[in-house]
Amino acid sequence: MEFPSSIWKFLGCFFLVINHVCAFCLSHTGISSTNNLYSLKKTSLSAGQGFSTKKGKPRFNFTGTTIPGKISPRRKVPEHIKRPDYAADGIPKAKSPIFPWDIEVKTEKDIEAMRVSGRIAREVLDIAGKAVQAGITTDEIDIIVHEACIERNSYPSPLNYRAFPKSVCTSLNEIICHGIPDSTVLKNGDILNIDVTVYHNGYHGDCSEMFCVGEVDDKAKDLLQVTYDAWQEAAAFCKPGRAYKDIGAIIEDYVTKRGYTTVPDFCGHGIGTMFHTNPNILHYRNDHPNGKMEKGHVFTIEPMICEGKAKTVTWPDNWTAATADGKRSAQFEHTFLLTATGVEPLTAKLADSPKQFWEK
Repeated sequence: MEFPSSIWKFLGCFFLVINHVCAFCLSHTGISSTNNLYSLKKTSLSAGQGFSTKKGKPRFNFTGTTIPGKISPRRKVPEHIKRPDYAADGIPKAKSPIFPWDIEVKTEKDIEAMRVSGRIAREVLDIAGKAVQAGITTDEIDIIVHEACIERNSYPSPLNYRAFPKSVCTSLNEIICHGIPDSTVLKNGDILNIDVTVYHNGYHGDCSEMFCVGEVDDKAKDLLQVTYDAWQEAAAFCKPGRAYKDIGAIIEDYVTKRGYTTVPDFCGHGIGTMFHTNPNILHYRNDHPNGKMEKGHVFTIEPMICEGKAKTVTWPDNWTAATADGKRSAQFEHTFLLTATGVEPLTAKLADSPKQFWEK
């Protein structure tokens, strides 16, 4: 006895959803299960720890110019500052809806609170970006970010999120994302992504940007320009009623035509009282049932674009993701609010924000 075609379609959709839900539950944080850097099996790095060497050579086969330095002690947050639910033990308690198309519509109260957290995230990112120069360490950038958050009565969201040891992510050259600040010294010609998220009065605001250290080569400039333009193309696509899955095709088509690749292992995400929630924003062509855009949704778009192949390797710290071929990667990110006509960046640049070379 054959099932009607409508039932086969239903079963096919059902198993697709179950597969997607399982992958989502494994990461539960806005990243793919194929590279679950937010795993509860996180290695916690202690103060002063880097990676051991044998006869002067690292045991791990680092793929590019960046190797880990020493990590300073975790910085403290004053007791009066409101904390997210994972601050004490590293484990997020709030759970996202099971179905990936189930997306929270923010209230006016939520939106106003997120305007504040988004503005603070931008202010902190700008302060960090203005400090970028040859000779500064990424740990010093972490100090700057941490103190700027505290001054604004905000908790630095990355701190102890699934045991992440620092208050900001600093991803240098071939590091795609989740770089841990340490004693690494920036040098002329480097490109650096600084990813800032703050938790203020119960809401997260998340943004990242690329910064050039001194003079960079033309290939680095082109990588940054293409990454930024693809990101803006994706943002311009967003309107109520459109599918979140279609964002990925826009990004992939834009960058591949220009000789670049887009990383599939990490994605943008919904945000609000939770650091990561629905929807998942995939930055490559896909057919995942991640729902349709609706006024009041708040989410990030944050494509990671590579000079070479988009294959990733994870450092022994279980956080730092690098390109497998050692070539450079770039990323930009805003927290976006979907309006009746498009998106509003809640982490938009300010009049005194650092400018990219094409904005000068």
